[in-house]
Order: sequence, then C-alpha cells, then structure tokens
Amino acid sequence: MTTLTKPTSDTGPAEGNMRRDIGVVGLLFAGVGSIIGSGWLFGALNASQIAGPAAVFSWVIGAIMILLIGLCFAELGAMFPLTGGVIRFPHLSFGSFASYTMGWINWIAAATVAPIEVEGALQYATKYAAFTKQHTVAGGATVHTLTGLGYVVAVIAMAVFVVVNYYGIRWFARVNNVAVWWKLAVITLVIFAFLLTEFRGGNFTSHGFAPQGTHGMLTAIATGGITFSFLGFRQGVELAGESNNPRRNVPIAVIGSVLITGVIYVLLQIAFIGAVDPKDLSKGWSNLDFANSFGPLAAIATLLGLGWLATILYIDAIISPADTGLIYTTVTGRITYAMSKNRNAPEALGRTTSRGVPLVSLIVTFFVGLIVFLPFPSWQQLVGFITSATVLSFGSGPVVLAAMRRQIPDVERPFKLPFGDTIPFLAFFSSNLIVYWAGWDVNWKLFTAVALGFVLLGVFHAIGGGTKGGMPHLQWKAGATWSLPWLGGLCLISYLGDYPEQSKAAGNTGTIGFGWGFLVLFGLSIVVWAIAMAVRLPGDEVRRNIEETKAEAAEEEAELGASH
Repeated sequence: MTTLTKPTSDTGPAEGNMRRDIGVVGLLFAGVGSIIGSGWLFGALNASQIAGPAAVFSWVIGAIMILLIGLCFAELGAMFPLTGGVIRFPHLSFGSFASYTMGWINWIAAATVAPIEVEGALQYATKYAAFTKQHTVAGGATVHTLTGLGYVVAVIAMAVFVVVNYYGIRWFARVNNVAVWWKLAVITLVIFAFLLTEFRGGNFTSHGFAPQGTHGMLTAIATGGITFSFLGFRQGVELAGESNNPRRNVPIAVIGSVLITGVIYVLLQIAFIGAVDPKDLSKGWSNLDFANSFGPLAAIATLLGLGWLATILYIDAIISPADTGLIYTTVTGRITYAMSKNRNAPEALGRTTSRGVPLVSLIVTFFVGLIVFLPFPSWQQLVGFITSATVLSFGSGPVVLAAMRRQIPDVERPFKLPFGDTIPFLAFFSSNLIVYWAGWDVNWKLFTAVALGFVLLGVFHAIGGGTKGGMPHLQWKAGATWSLPWLGGLCLISYLGDYPEQSKAAGNTGTIGFGWGFLVLFGLSIVVWAIAMAVRLPGDEVRRNIEETKAEAAEEEAELGASH
C-alpha cells in the first residue's frame, strides 16, 4: 500500500515545520468553532427575510449539500493529512495549474472571513458605540457599514488575530476549545429561552410559509448566511497536518461539525420565527424589521423581556466572531504556506518561525484583510461573496476524489465513501448550484477576482516564480482543460440565469429560468466531470507527486530538528 505520511504521534511534526498538537476534540472543535461564528448571529433574520418560514428547509438543504462536499474532503483528508490540504489535493491529482487556480480561489475566500467576522462583531457592538451606520443599497437591501471609528477598531482586531497566531497552534487550540464550549452554551440557551418564553406558531402561516416560493428558499441558502454558516467544516481538513491522529480525527471533525451545527441551526431558525412579534410582520417577511435589528437575536431577546439574555448575546457577538476570525487567520496563513510548497507562490510565504508559524503569510493576510474592508464595508455585502468563493473552491475536491480512485486505487483509504462516484458527483453538482444561487450581482465580482488570479499567475510565471527551482510545469492539459470550461461555464450560466430574480440592477439577463437552471447546471457538471476524468494525470505521475511531498516533508522535519 502506498501512503503519504508515516504514522503520526505527539512527538513532533510530520509535515514541514508544522506541529502536530491537535487531538480529536481540538480538531472537531476547530470545525465547530469556525462554523459558529457571525453567521448564526445574522442568519436566522436574513434567511427569514428571503425565504419566510421556509428558511427552516433552507437550513436542512444547505446542511445536506455541505455534508456531501465535506464527506469527500473527509476521505481525502484521512488519506493525505496535509496542512492546507484543500489546495494541495488538486496538485497531487491534476498538477500545478489546477493547484494554483483552486488555491487562489480558496485564498480569496479564506482571507475575507476574518474581516467579515470583525464586521459582524462591530455591527452588534453598535449598541454601545457608533461602529456601524445603517444604509440602503441598490435593490433596497439594508446594510450596516463601518464608520470611521469602526475602521479603527477593525484594524486593531485584525492585528490581534495575527499576534495570537504567532504564539503557535498549541496555545490556539486550547483557547479555541474554551471558546467553543461558550458558543455552544450560548446558542443552546438562546434556542430554549426563545421557545419557552414566547412561541407564536401562527407566524409560520400568517404571511405564507414560503412567500418567495422555492426560488426564495434556495436563494437563502447562498445569500442568507446559511451556507456561510457551515463553511467552517474545512478546518478539519486544513489543520489535518497538525493533528496527532489525522486518519481518525479528520472524518470525525468534518462530519461531526456539520451534523452538530446543522441540528442547532434548524432549531434556532424555528425558535426565531416563533419569537417574532406578529406586529413586526405587518409588511411581510421580506420587510421584517424591529428596533435595534443591527443585532437581531439580542433585539428579539429584549422584545421578549429577556434583558439578561440580550446582554449575553452582545458579549457573545464579540467572542463568537473573534474566535472564528482567529481560526481563519490561522487557516489563511496555512493556505499561502501550502501554495508556496507547491511553488505556486513566493518561497517566503512558506517560511515558518521556530514556533512553526508561517509569519510572512500571516502578515500578508493582515494587510489583505484591511483592503477587503474598503469594497465590502458591511457583513451583508460580504457574506454572499465569501459563500460563492468558498464553495467554488470546494468544488474541486469531489473531482479530485473521483480522479484519485482511478489514478491510485491501491492507496490505503482509512475512510472511504460508499456508492462509487455518486456522492462525489452530487457534491460537485451541489457546489455548482450554490454558486449559481448566489446570483450574478455576487458572481461577477467573484469571477473578476478569479481572472485577476490568472493575471498574477502570468506575472509570477514571467519573473520565474521566486521559489527554489523556479515555477513548476503548469501541466495545462490536466489542469486547464476541465477547470477553465467549468469556471467559464458557471460564469456564463450565472449571467444568463434569473438569480437574483428579476433584478435588472444586477445585469443578468434572466434567460435561463428557475427549472432550466437545474438542468443546465447538471449538464455542465456532467461535461466537466467527464473531461476531468479523461485528462487526469497518469497514476505514475500522481505517485511521483506523492513521493515528492513525502521527501519535502522529511527534509523540513529534519530542518526543524536541527533548529532545536
């Protein structure tokens, strides 16, 4: 049997300079802690405004779709416990161009999470100081944008994330475990307090169960904060290289984090709908508003006479987003680390300190986060972009899994999905649907950012890379032949589609109607899937990629030992 890494233990790192300090609880809690960030603080209100009471089904459908994707990464992460695995898997199976493309999209998505968590915390903190100000943007949506004071505090918060990460993953994991217990306790308390204090069952039907129909129910999955609220499952994969028993811990962390939080979110949505005052629904779910709605859950608690709970929520609105922002600062640094190790980014980004921390990557993450605040100064304006970018980057995972089953069928798989290609293909199709549901007004920005990545690749290639050995061979046939039609097809279908529904301001044509969108995306998924399977790297080349990664890991481990 071919394996990538030797059995791991607590005695030292097995991949690069990264330390293997995270146990099963730490890895599971990294996922749960990342999932329970700012999304749950806003998701119930946003989803209700888009889908009405049908938002309950939006959470269920979203959880199932994310779980399908997560299952694919659970198998890959258990096979190859690599730091930054989400972008290194495509490199093993499809070569450097695929790795760079998925790495760039992934990095964009991860680098913008810490800023949105800061924005979420400051929006709730507006109760005490003028950190945000309410505005109405194109299409009539209400957003809460950062003020001058908000920008100053946001910069300080981003700097704190870097400082905490500098002290290493062991300390971070311990802090995160405490924070996760707090978050679980608070969200459970909110659910039971709302349900037991005031549950108005009539809210589920008084203004229609699904006032925007199925279209609204599916749109909420992508733009209401639902998918965004589940994206933290990736931590079980990204931090696999720092886990003390990844073969056991990765599947538990990935699957467990989605299942645990999925149940919690559905119950929270039910409790929220039942707690809304019917007088606030006089203009329908799409116009739902109430005093202090910048902090919706705390505002509802206040209206129910639960002032003590509102106080706890305002405190949690700092702790929950801060913990998730801290996690994503960690992960973004490790993504750039992985890109450097794949020679798709400058070598400096892959250097680590004696603490095992990619400091240069963390500093780059800090400054990029500050830039993100400018075009996306509010939580509401950034959530759809992050959702679409992250899910798009996840879409490569199911394709890689299916390819590897053909390329290296004899490699040991500690966790293997049943039913052949069925689950991976459904996961790939699900990722395409979620990106499409985000709508053209979000996706044109995403695909513009993707195009910018290709420009940077050209520049990087022209100057010879900046890494040992220069730029790697891009392996165009294996990487570009399927990824470019996939990205281009999604962009075109989104432009021709009707998401957002009948929104001329977004610039989409609405040519492809609701039902046809499913069929067209299904067709694109089949075509791209077939091309990818046909052009995948030969098994021998995949094995060489694996052996090179093993050799690199051993060399870096020896360097770490010498440095100590």
